[in-house]
Amino acid sequence: MELSSGHRVPRVTVGATQLRAAMVNEREVRAAAGITMAVGAVAFGYAYFAKQYVPLQVAATLFFVEFLVRITAGIRHSPVGRVARAMTRDQRPEWVSAKPKRFAWTLGLVMAGAMAVITNVGIRGYLPRTICLICLTLMWMESALGLCLGCRLHGLLVARGWAGADPEVEVCADGGCRSGS
Repeated sequence: MELSSGHRVPRVTVGATQLRAAMVNEREVRAAAGITMAVGAVAFGYAYFAKQYVPLQVAATLFFVEFLVRITAGIRHSPVGRVARAMTRDQRPEWVSAKPKRFAWTLGLVMAGAMAVITNVGIRGYLPRTICLICLTLMWMESALGLCLGCRLHGLLVARGWAGADPEVEVCADGGCRSGS
């Protein structure tokens, strides 16, 4: 079953408990993070070494659209998500709850939006390159290590009572969204 947000609700059981939260395939998410990281690294390289900011402007704008689609329609409908799904189609899905990922993608949307504005109004130098390095680091952590810092932050906010606890957040990659993580 697929929700209106594009996130799947597969029939997944852990032990004797059937999960009911909206889910995404962690393998697809990690592949998508790797793709965006590669594109971002090329754009960063042009900005840093050649002082050419057009690739960074284009990448930031595309990432803004990508994260917006992921949040509103789901990763299954985003351009990079479709490529990632094709890359991982022969692998067994690894289902995780969508809400922490959606929170992490919202952080990505904010950073991509900031980068799009900063670079397209002509700001150059340390500010856009620093934001870009932070984004690249987060994408590398997700793709290479399977560590979603946004998911961990979401778990921390819930544990501290700063975000509402959601009984449907049930399974996160590496336990990253468990209360108290």
